Amino acid sequence: MIQPATQHDLCGLMPHASQYRAVVLEQRELADHTYAIRIGSPELARLIQPGQFFMIRPERGTDPLLGRPFALYDTILNDQGEPIAFEFAYHVIGKLTGLMSHWEPGTAVEIWGPLGNGFPLFRGQHLLCVGGGIGYTPFLAVAREALRLRQYGQSAKRYDALSSSVPSVSLCYGVQSKKFRADLSDFEPLTDLSISIATDDGSEGRPGFVTALVEEKLAATTNRPDAVYCCGPEPMMHAVARLCRAANVDCWLSLESPMACGFGACFSCVTKVRDAESPEGWDYRRTCVEGPIFRADQLVIE
Repeated sequence: MIQPATQHDLCGLMPHASQYRAVVLEQRELADHTYAIRIGSPELARLIQPGQFFMIRPERGTDPLLGRPFALYDTILNDQGEPIAFEFAYHVIGKLTGLMSHWEPGTAVEIWGPLGNGFPLFRGQHLLCVGGGIGYTPFLAVAREALRLRQYGQSAKRYDALSSSVPSVSLCYGVQSKKFRADLSDFEPLTDLSISIATDDGSEGRPGFVTALVEEKLAATTNRPDAVYCCGPEPMMHAVARLCRAANVDCWLSLESPMACGFGACFSCVTKVRDAESPEGWDYRRTCVEGPIFRADQLVIE
């Protein structure tokens, strides 16, 4: 079994999070300049839940000095069904992701997590997931859990409160063009998951923004979504939130605020949240601690 060399608690700031030394097991391309990395860390793989994230940085060197946040893509199980590793996806856009694209098997990294709150375990009949760009990646684990195909973290306890009926899950996935559309073969075994694609340039699927697909789903007279989980560019998430509010459908957004520490010490990732007790009617909350998943009606969306 893969074991990290070291593990350190994060000073009680995040009670279930620890810092680990781990190694890269493999890396594969998902789309143009988009990759999935597999990290050997049984401890983190056992704890992390869909929608939660972790921070990662190279084990050696100081450039970049700070880690970067990435959300869970999926966990990897051994022959006994035990989590032994996890995967995350990233798009090459900066210094660290540029370095990451050259990480090879055996590369040592520092990770700390799991961090944040994760998506709630779905309890309805039809869950609609909406992903824009790299924002589609949390929904493989979300769909597996909603369809009762995989248990993550503490979900074994959470499952006890669910009915025996299995819901349906839909994914609306929007990208700029077919060139950037990710390989979705990991989703194919999920037979109760339906996928609709929109491209800005019309090169695949529905021409235009993914929000048009969302609007159709919310207006359906049969199998209308009970809830919407959304991750992607901020303007897209705000548009989805407004559509859900108009349709009176619960919506949760996964915010991607820039983070420095990941466990609430630096206050660099705050977002505006409604607060009736504040004179302004809102207050700041740390995305890394109180989020990154927020109910859309909690947020001040401008």
